Amino acid sequence: MKIMDDLFAYPWTDMFENNCNSYYIGGDAKMLIDPGLTRFFPELLKRLSKDGIESADIENVFLTHSHPDHFEAVEAFLEVDGVNIVMSRAEADFLENVGLKFYPAFGLDIPQYRIDRFIEDGTVKIGGVQFEAYITPGHSPGSVCLYWPEKKVLVSGDLIFYMNVGRTDFPGGNSALLKESIERVSKLDVEYLLPGHMQVVAGKGEIERNFEMVKKSVFPYL
Repeated sequence: MKIMDDLFAYPWTDMFENNCNSYYIGGDAKMLIDPGLTRFFPELLKRLSKDGIESADIENVFLTHSHPDHFEAVEAFLEVDGVNIVMSRAEADFLENVGLKFYPAFGLDIPQYRIDRFIEDGTVKIGGVQFEAYITPGHSPGSVCLYWPEKKVLVSGDLIFYMNVGRTDFPGGNSALLKESIERVSKLDVEYLLPGHMQVVAGKGEIERNFEMVKKSVFPYL
């Protein structure tokens, strides 16, 4: 689904199977965000192809965090030359020490993977396109939101959704940190909020209302 030039959304809408939303940023970035679960990755490739995006058009894979429903299909790029796998250093450390234990718990094999680039807070260039990375712990210790200032787009992963937030009861989750992270990114100038699950939120006013609703109605229960 095309949102604007060089920005495509692939929301997961199946009510019976869990997976994540995936996104593609074209232009010089050529970046796939969160490839999802391996068993659903062929379907994602078909959806990308319908929008004229082929496997060869993916030069960067950006991971908001390491939970299986966002991360597992990164194994499809293990032996693909010319593709950079990008993740926060904090999340990569969590994955190695704790996160891989999620896979057997969910009946999944531990994936083979590599991380080519580790990012921290601050400005990051991907394929020559400038983004701002925000390390936003709470859902997982090294979760990262990616802000595209030129387009006023915020990729929020599982930090915040439409009228809800990411759960904090998994290992590495922390409700207090989640609230701090949401407060932090809520100050950004955003026209498109791209969450890891549920619908895209469009329009500055609608996004501001979404943040305020979450703070007012969800925060007290965290």
